[in-house]
Amino acid sequence: MATTTNYSWQTPDDTALVKDGASAIRTLGTAIDTTVFNNASAAIAKTIVDAKGDIIAATAADTVAKLAVGANDTVLTADSSTATGLKWAAASGGGMTLISTTTMTGATVSLSSIPSTYNSLQIVIRNHLPASDGTGLCMRINGDSNSNRHIYKENWQKFTDQSISATFMFVNDQVDNGVADLSNIKIEIPDYANTSNGTLILMNATGNNMTNTSNLQIFNNIGYYNQLTAVSSIDFFNFSGNFTSGTILLYGVK
Repeated sequence: MATTTNYSWQTPDDTALVKDGASAIRTLGTAIDTTVFNNASAAIAKTIVDAKGDIIAATAADTVAKLAVGANDTVLTADSSTATGLKWAAASGGGMTLISTTTMTGATVSLSSIPSTYNSLQIVIRNHLPASDGTGLCMRINGDSNSNRHIYKENWQKFTDQSISATFMFVNDQVDNGVADLSNIKIEIPDYANTSNGTLILMNATGNNMTNTSNLQIFNNIGYYNQLTAVSSIDFFNFSGNFTSGTILLYGVK
């Protein structure tokens, strides 16, 4: 009796005289039915996944489960504490992750609940425009308005014997309230989650001159927050008046 190549189903030989054709067909059909049923039972159903990006992972021997797609810009990482042994996590070893995007409106804009999982923070502010002419952009760490918590120096080179006596820090100053095409701001806060010393803030900004709006103003400011606590929130406000426009991009840096 001949057999098929892959599943060894019994079939008549080429030279065989089939005495009971119905029986031969039934035998072959039963073999095919059994094989298809067993293969289907062992297959992974497509209904296990629900959304774009879902993947299938093992949870134990001969057992699978769905791992839902991760957040944008996260990478698949091994983690033995999870059911699948996998998780989605922020990329390690460098790179920037966008934490939040905030529109500057009203009198004060707060970046709150800042995660402490990064090495440093970088803030980019686009098109900052105050409602009041000639005012400056200010920032305050952790909502702390006590008079002996902040210090800042504008266009710094070297300053010695400085008292910490401010309630905020200037990011820029005396910018125009009608033109913002020259407004670019970058703020860096290294080691912001450290609780063993205070926090250094580096601020670089450009803006339109308030009297000659086609001219550029450049600010290189340095600030310091003297509390032994992680930076968990940052407030931005103008020295006077509300915001007309602006967008704040908060990045975590590994």
